[in-house]
Amino acid sequence: MSGISVPTPQPYPVHPGMETGDAKEELRRAIRAQRGLRSARRRAEAASALADVIESIPEVRDAGCVAAYAARSAEPDMLPLLDRLADRGVRALLPVLGAGLARDWADYTGPDDLLERAPGRPPEPGGPALGTDAVKLADVVLAPALAVDSRGVRLGQGGGWYDRALTHLRPGAKVVAVVFPEEVYDAADHPLPREDHDIPVHAVATPADWRWLG
Repeated sequence: MSGISVPTPQPYPVHPGMETGDAKEELRRAIRAQRGLRSARRRAEAASALADVIESIPEVRDAGCVAAYAARSAEPDMLPLLDRLADRGVRALLPVLGAGLARDWADYTGPDDLLERAPGRPPEPGGPALGTDAVKLADVVLAPALAVDSRGVRLGQGGGWYDRALTHLRPGAKVVAVVFPEEVYDAADHPLPREDHDIPVHAVATPADWRWLG
């Protein structure tokens, strides 16, 4: 049976009557634990496949500017995609920690410039901060997520920064959540908990495929 692939389980520790905030935290805990089981080899394979999938999205293929992110170790790795975008002359904006702990954006200029510039933060470029409204330059936003459901509800890390950032998008810009395949939930059976401030996404991309939502 060594050649048989075992499907990765989909955690859903949500029960009737749970407070929305508690349900979110239980899901985050379960998904983070599952992500931690991935080997470095599997993450590298997923990163290459993810770049292929995201480059096949027409809005990304035609974009002049993409807002993306630099992944933490357990997240779907974006570095192969960022380098491919750079090779095509596409501008990539990444989140950075701005003045007064405000979140901001800066240009991706290559992997050697990405550093963990604050404890516990994802890697960030070292160039000048461009301001919160820089995301208006993006044709597409590739948003990190822990899970997304078929309605477009996105489960983030819990800080709420991306939901605030997405209010600055220019009209027509698309938001694509990036997750692993088992982190896409069917809302008919396993809807993700949602609060009023949660902004839905338009699509989801995984190392296996991508699709429109909602």
